[in-house]
Parts: sequence; structure tokens; C-alpha cells
Amino acid sequence: MVDGTRRGQLTVDWHESVAVITINRPERRNAVDLPSLLAIRAAQSEVVAKSARALVITGAAPAFCAGADLSGVHEEEFASALHDVLRAMTTMPIVTMACIEGPALGAGAQIAASCDLRVATATSVIGVPAAKLGLVVNHWTVERLVREFSWPIARAMLLTARLYTGAELAQNGSVHRLGYLNDALSWAKEISALAPLTIAGHKLALEVSGAGPQVNELVNEARDRAWGSSDATEGRNAFLEKRPPNFMGS
Repeated sequence: MVDGTRRGQLTVDWHESVAVITINRPERRNAVDLPSLLAIRAAQSEVVAKSARALVITGAAPAFCAGADLSGVHEEEFASALHDVLRAMTTMPIVTMACIEGPALGAGAQIAASCDLRVATATSVIGVPAAKLGLVVNHWTVERLVREFSWPIARAMLLTARLYTGAELAQNGSVHRLGYLNDALSWAKEISALAPLTIAGHKLALEVSGAGPQVNELVNEARDRAWGSSDATEGRNAFLEKRPPNFMGS
């Protein structure tokens, strides 16, 4: 049984006890803005309230999520809303699964990393090209990328803006299975039959055992400096104008 509801540029479908959130902004390659993040957060609360056993988040073709919609980002509000979505993925007492078909970049990679499990097509690309935009992600994201993808991959993503394919990340288990939405749904349904209190307890233990530090002052200062810099403005303008950026380090 599938029962779907639509909230703006987001849909929530039910496959028995498995909820599927689909970011549906194909004209923006599912780049998230503040309203779509608030809608995702509301959907997260709804699926828990309705006793979902598993949550799958995906994006309408042609992308999982191509990052932040830079044309409408208000930094502090956006950053806060994104962090709320990411943290909710880790604290929900059910398994959260990212189904990645196409690019998962920037905020898309952050959402994918915040989920417990990842299913991706072999040719999907995942990465955080913040260095091409003059931005710095928060410390929570850095810690999560390290934990979920490994130190070497996180370093390459953050320091060289390297993108990895689903096939590459499957080699070290960062992507748990290669496949499409039907494969993710099939796995999520299997998981939904497991003991929910066991899942909730194990998830809590996993999150506590790997809890990283809060954003420290040095990282926070570096992030604020980058976001308020001329380079950040140049990075956004170059992205919107589809040209190479000219960074000056200021």
C-alpha cells in the first residue's frame, strides 16, 4: 500500500510501515532551501509520530540533492535548519536510509552522511565541494563525514573537493548497498520487521559511542570568517553565473 502526501516541493509516501521522503525540486536538481528543509524536518516528526519502522529519503530524478539553493540562502537560518534535519536523522528511534540516485553534493552529502544506511547507484556522485564555493562546513559535519566515510575520504572531500562514486564508496562500506529505490525499499521493509526497541536501543548506543565534540570556537570562527568573506561571495556568484571562481583568500 502506498499513501502519499505532498508539502510544497516535498512528498511523503508510505509503503506499509516504511516512510519515503522525496525531495521534489527537479528544476533545482533538488537543491534544498529554507522552506524545503523546514518541510523535511516536519516530515521527520510526522513519520515518528505515525510509528514508522524505517525512513528512506531520496530525491526526484535527476539528483538526490545537488546541495544548497544558493540563490535563496540566509546563512544563519539555513545553517540552523539544515543542522536540525541532520541531527534528527541521527536521533530518530528508527533506521534512516538515504537512497542516492545522481549527485549528492554539499548539503546532499551531509544528509546522506547523517543517515544510518546508504543505498546508491554505482554512478552516483557524493562529495562536499565547499572549497569551490569558499565555504566551511561545521564541525559536526566534519566529524560525521570522518565517521561514516573514513578519514582519508573525508580529507579528500573537504580539502580537494573530490567527488566519489557510489561504486567507490561501496568498496569500504560507506555505501552499504548498490541499487535503486526499489532495492532500498525492499531492504527497509526487511528492517521494519525487526524488533523496534532493539533498533532504537542499538541506534542510541551507536550514536553515543561515536559522539563527536561540539563545534569548537576555532572551527566556528574559521567557518564564520569564510562565510562572510569576499571569496564566499565570489564562489556563489561564479556558481550562479556558471564560470570558474577567482578566489583571493579574503
